[in-house]
Amino acid sequence: MDSKFTSNEIAEFHMKIGKKVKEERSKKKMTQLDLSLAMGYKSVSLISAAEVASNGKHFNLEHLYKISKVLNISIHDLIPSS
Repeated sequence: MDSKFTSNEIAEFHMKIGKKVKEERSKKKMTQLDLSLAMGYKSVSLISAAEVASNGKHFNLEHLYKISKVLNISIHDLIPSS
């Protein structure tokens, strides 16, 4: 099996996760600041950049775990199917 991944594929994957986080956060009527503070951060910089995959910023597994706990959803809800 050939396992080559293009940078565009990875960028698209990060963008889909960011979009899903934003969608789930909005459903709970939380602002980026609300989510950031609940995750233990003092500013929205991570959330705002990672939701749109700006400047190579993206959520890591720890972020997704925290987000799923704060939003009371499964971490699987944040990861797009391939």
